[in-house]
Amino acid sequence: MANNSIKPVTHVLFDMDGLLLNTEVVYEKVFQDVTSKYGKMVTPEVRTKLVGTSEHAACEICVKELNLNVSLEVFVKDFHALSQERLPSADFLPGAEGLVRHLHSNNIPICVASGSCKESVEVKVLRHQEVFKLFNHIVNGSEVKHGKPEPDVFFLAASRFDPKPEPSNCLVFEDSFPGVQAALSAGMQVVMVPGPHIPEEKRAKATLALNSLEDFKPELFGLPPFTS
Repeated sequence: MANNSIKPVTHVLFDMDGLLLNTEVVYEKVFQDVTSKYGKMVTPEVRTKLVGTSEHAACEICVKELNLNVSLEVFVKDFHALSQERLPSADFLPGAEGLVRHLHSNNIPICVASGSCKESVEVKVLRHQEVFKLFNHIVNGSEVKHGKPEPDVFFLAASRFDPKPEPSNCLVFEDSFPGVQAALSAGMQVVMVPGPHIPEEKRAKATLALNSLEDFKPELFGLPPFTS
């Protein structure tokens, strides 16, 4: 599914969780294990609300929506300890590493614009230093006042390119609807690679929606095509 207003771009910004790295399965298990400690399970409705939010916001949603008998402070502490232990196991999603290497080898400026906190991002990239060193820079959620769906993280990430591109020259890759909203609010085009639980009407908001990064054709956005 594609929006008819696709235009050439010069710079590319990547979300991290659920787009580059398969962290969503890790987070889902962490939330289930922490909430079960307090006698509840994450419902499908709550799970949908967690996608694309910051860790702290997701913890707030769990405590409030599930009416957990625990303070937000204690829940965040439990969640942080368990997630920091498990997140280093996250691998690249299909097509992610290949696309990053392709853009880098063709001298396309690329960066990561993650809503996750600094400590979380550092843990996730531990096993993948070689690939993440290919990015011009990495911006994390601790560096901005407002998380997605506000555009702050994308504005900051774009501003760190030298020279700074116009938003209309930037392409964002996202998996969540809040991320898509943030990219569009920033005046950028956005390719969405959503999970199966994202409804069709939310996918339609993106410039282009794909089932996998393996399906992405760079030439659609004026970027160098894959050669094999």
